[in-house]
Amino acid sequence: MGTLRDLQYALQEKIEELRQRDALIDELELELDQKDELIQKLQNELDKYRSVIRPATQQAQKQSASTLQGEPRTKRQAISAEPTAFDIQDLSHVTLPFYPKSPQSKDLIKEAILDNDFMKNLELSQIQEIVDCMYPVEYGKDSCIIKEGDVGSLVYVMEDGKVEVTKEGVKLCTMGPGKVFGELAILYNCTRTATVKTLVNVKLWAIDRQCFQTIMMRTGLIKHTEYMEFLKSVPTFQSLPEEILSKLADVLEETHYENGEYIIRQGARGDTFFIISKGKVNVTREDSPSEDPVFLRTLGKGDWFGEKALQGWTCNPFRTMGL
Repeated sequence: MGTLRDLQYALQEKIEELRQRDALIDELELELDQKDELIQKLQNELDKYRSVIRPATQQAQKQSASTLQGEPRTKRQAISAEPTAFDIQDLSHVTLPFYPKSPQSKDLIKEAILDNDFMKNLELSQIQEIVDCMYPVEYGKDSCIIKEGDVGSLVYVMEDGKVEVTKEGVKLCTMGPGKVFGELAILYNCTRTATVKTLVNVKLWAIDRQCFQTIMMRTGLIKHTEYMEFLKSVPTFQSLPEEILSKLADVLEETHYENGEYIIRQGARGDTFFIISKGKVNVTREDSPSEDPVFLRTLGKGDWFGEKALQGWTCNPFRTMGL
């Protein structure tokens, strides 16, 4: 039987152990809070991006719903910053402007867009159309290109020169060739958040919100139509109502995998449901780490996998490899 001193010593050890655990918990909670903040920030940026990329789909749904309810079709309107009712037929008759450029200018604009945090996730076809539609603009030294607080409708890519960016009179930075600025005006329909003045003569390429949103809407509607046709071609989905198919098409995201690349791995946490639109995949199961995987079947166009991820399962029972 231990003495009182032994018990006191053991108690002190336990207290110290608890203190260390409390300190570790505090560190982990702080790290978790930081990650939560990062996730929230990324989610906000994703929401902003989706609000730009998929406005056309939402407008098409609203128009379809009003037609089904017997409401008169909204009169066709001209393309504007806040479009109300467009479909593919409307946009197919819109001719986008085209301004010839040298290969060097095209590459510069494309690289500038891909380097911009707000525009780099656009599809390559959208970027190509934006490049084609941009027109040349020149400003002399000490000119004001953008004034803080003004309503903006143009986004610029600088090809030559240098500008200074200020906010409330405080210098933020200087920018040179290959930089995008003014993009918030066409992405979020907001007033200018800073002032941009030239330090030397500059040459720019510009595109307005009307042209930009036309590109976004047309691309979105074309993609939505393609996804609808694909879903209707899948035998299992053919009996689903048009409304359900439309909602599925809204949330589909196209992903590409190389030959031999793993799409999902057995035992990994699953949160994605896949439908094969092109190519084939092999499905295998690993019964033991020391044994070779067991081949189960091959899936092709119209087949799907990963559906258990949508049913609350936390892991994938199989692994799937692209062919």
